[in-house]
Amino acid sequence: MQIGDTVEISVRHLVEYVFLSGSIDVRLNAIDTMHEGTKTHQRVQRSYGADDRKEVYVKADIRSDDLLFAVDGRCDGLLSTEPFPTVDEIKSTGGDLDAIEGDGREVHWAQAIFYAYMYAREQELPAMRVQLTYVQTETEEERRFVRELGFDELERFVHEVTARYAPYARLKLEHAQARDESIRELGFPFEAYRPGQRKLAGAVYKSVEEGVRLFAKAPTGIGKTVSTTFPAIKAMGAGMLQRIYYLTARTTTRAAAEEALLLMQSKGLRLHAVTLTAKEKICFSEEVRCEKEHCPFADGYYDRINGAVMDLLGNETIMTRVVIEAYARKHQVCPFEFSLDVAYAADAVICDYNYIFDPRISFKRQYAEQKKKTALLVDEAHNLVDRARDMFSAELAKSPFLALQRELKGEHEGCRRAAKEVNDYFIALRKRSDGASHLAERELPMELVALTEAFVQAAEQALASGSGGSLLLDAYFAAQNFVRTAKLFDERYVSFTELSKNDVRVKLFCLDPSDLLRQAGKGYRSHVYFSATLSPITYYMDMLGAGEDDYTLTVPSPFSREQLDVVIQPLSTRYRDRDESKLPIAKRILSLTAERPGNYFVFFPSYAYMNAVYETFMELLEGLEPEGDGAKEKVDVLLQTPDMAEEERDRFLAAFQAGTGRTLVGFAVMGGVFSEGVDLAGDRLIGVIVVGVGLPQIGVERDMLKDYFNGQGKSGYDYAYVYPGMNKVLQAGGRLIRSENDRGTLVLIDDRYLQPHYRRLLPEEWKG
Repeated sequence: MQIGDTVEISVRHLVEYVFLSGSIDVRLNAIDTMHEGTKTHQRVQRSYGADDRKEVYVKADIRSDDLLFAVDGRCDGLLSTEPFPTVDEIKSTGGDLDAIEGDGREVHWAQAIFYAYMYAREQELPAMRVQLTYVQTETEEERRFVRELGFDELERFVHEVTARYAPYARLKLEHAQARDESIRELGFPFEAYRPGQRKLAGAVYKSVEEGVRLFAKAPTGIGKTVSTTFPAIKAMGAGMLQRIYYLTARTTTRAAAEEALLLMQSKGLRLHAVTLTAKEKICFSEEVRCEKEHCPFADGYYDRINGAVMDLLGNETIMTRVVIEAYARKHQVCPFEFSLDVAYAADAVICDYNYIFDPRISFKRQYAEQKKKTALLVDEAHNLVDRARDMFSAELAKSPFLALQRELKGEHEGCRRAAKEVNDYFIALRKRSDGASHLAERELPMELVALTEAFVQAAEQALASGSGGSLLLDAYFAAQNFVRTAKLFDERYVSFTELSKNDVRVKLFCLDPSDLLRQAGKGYRSHVYFSATLSPITYYMDMLGAGEDDYTLTVPSPFSREQLDVVIQPLSTRYRDRDESKLPIAKRILSLTAERPGNYFVFFPSYAYMNAVYETFMELLEGLEPEGDGAKEKVDVLLQTPDMAEEERDRFLAAFQAGTGRTLVGFAVMGGVFSEGVDLAGDRLIGVIVVGVGLPQIGVERDMLKDYFNGQGKSGYDYAYVYPGMNKVLQAGGRLIRSENDRGTLVLIDDRYLQPHYRRLLPEEWKG
């Protein structure tokens, strides 16, 4: 390592790495104890004197042996006190101030002392006063602790802290040097580019270079994962990027990203990449309960995590779920939180969309300078539209608040009373509904928002005191999300009330997520949205927040028309005709599989329709006369069921094997786990039947979308129904031809495929 290597870091990141200690406790984490409460900060800052300053930016270069730390931050207050100025660090909490031990937490003092040192050094002051101001968010009670430190004490402290961070900094710098050298030597990991692959890779590199968004429609089989990750990694080697987020909606596409990175690693790439797995899937405990009393991996987590991260980064590169779990067990740390901590240090992160776009769980420790050198690669981007609506929507139900009234009786009266007031609102809402099952309003329900805010504050008090169990915690999260979403409510939202016999629900429903997606992605250097089914591309650009300067790219299919035999069977699959259509569809499946034995998928728009045709098909199969060694005995049938476990899904797909001499028919639903991200090359799949045009079921929410977009001067029916539906069709049909050697038959069953409006949405290779 060269003397003078620079470590750019914020004060908060530095001191949290060195001083955070203790255990994970979801109750305390939920209320974000000692969090940065903007309103509370502003109220305290308004009490400052005329000569006092707030939000003061400070920075300093601090040498520690062979390293130069470029540290910066923003202190809450700089007070003009005598004989020396005072740095004021404000921390707000929903908990009891009496729970503060001694004169405050060490990590908070460390942050304030750093600010004091940087200001004293800049102004050449002999000493500084350092003040911690703790504020209770509900009662507005304040408690202050003050220390006076000479400049030598301040300087000694900051050097001790940087020395404790230095081993981690050296590890990262040495890795970055090795990474960049490996990237410079890295060639494209295959012998040659497939048709269209070089064009896509070049467009990705250019979009990163120019700092714009790219919307790329690239067909199945082109190798989109390598075509996007490889140029992004080369941009990292050129100094344009420090980090890549590969964002997906499904586990299967995450695996493809891991395989691409492992392939490049085999060609010499040295890159730190981590895959994030949902907490519920990766948790080591039978019950997901993140409290030290119930989980040994949460108990003392922060005392062990730095050693665990150093061990992992020092010995591994591509950190899959299996690798994360192994090191988490070795160091006795929570695997989910461990993977998040590693993600902040990794060069590439493979994760779900929500870690970037969902305000509830997006990465919180990212800084503006890091974002400027980060690219987002959004795989299967067509999924992001509906996912974003969910992320930016919020719902409250009556039943949990009724249950909390009973559970908290005699335990925490303030929280019980707040829950009762929310429940009373729902009771009154039911009375006002006059028997209606749905209500939709374009106005925010201000009274409910106010009552929910009061409940959030009361719940924070209860949780901080140890009251309440999982019911209170779940209600708190739901209420917190409702309040957060209420702040986003504008003309793109509707307040939707659903009334049933047993419950009342109020949903703040995001109709158009484009502006919020644009805001959530703000600050990142580049976004690359890609999918085989980003069609029509103008619709997805509109819904995903494209700007005027953003690029589009459409790559033609690399496969010949001769590889795919497309047949349209003009049969009505509309809801009213489904009973009559069962038998013709079942017969079609039977005739196709008899003509050419092999493995087939049949995709349906709903479970109900699928099950009805499945039963009819099984009756036909049972009625077959045995021929030779028995025709019907040579047909295997699989049926997708709702909420299949991961092991069941794996067994389902594993049954699709080539050369068995048998016929396999897999019944599945469009938009489900088997219609996207499934790669059954060669004779593992020789035919796909798509029943219907995939339209979502007609319902209140979809009709609200239709009305909203009609009001925007767009085709509301297309935006709400046709485009999302046909996307499912394209995805399902795309399971068939996966390589240049594949051959297969695609049957589209619906008379609407002959209508110009639907036909124009089909890929060129499906027409003719």
